[in-house]
Amino acid sequence: MLTKIRKDVRRGDDGASAVEYGLLVAAIAALIVVVVFALGTLVNKTFNDTCNNIKSKGTSTAGTC
Repeated sequence: MLTKIRKDVRRGDDGASAVEYGLLVAAIAALIVVVVFALGTLVNKTFNDTCNNIKSKGTSTAGTC
């Protein structure tokens, strides 16, 4: 009888549950948000610097940035 209980308890621990998958998805989503905000600032600064360099060269064919 004791071995049957042990098998039943062990059988419940196999594989991940929906809660664990949900936590994993939430952690990945949070990481993506942090990376997008960090890289977004860097990309925005790069585009602004490029636009300012183009404006300072005085090219008449350049449109708005």
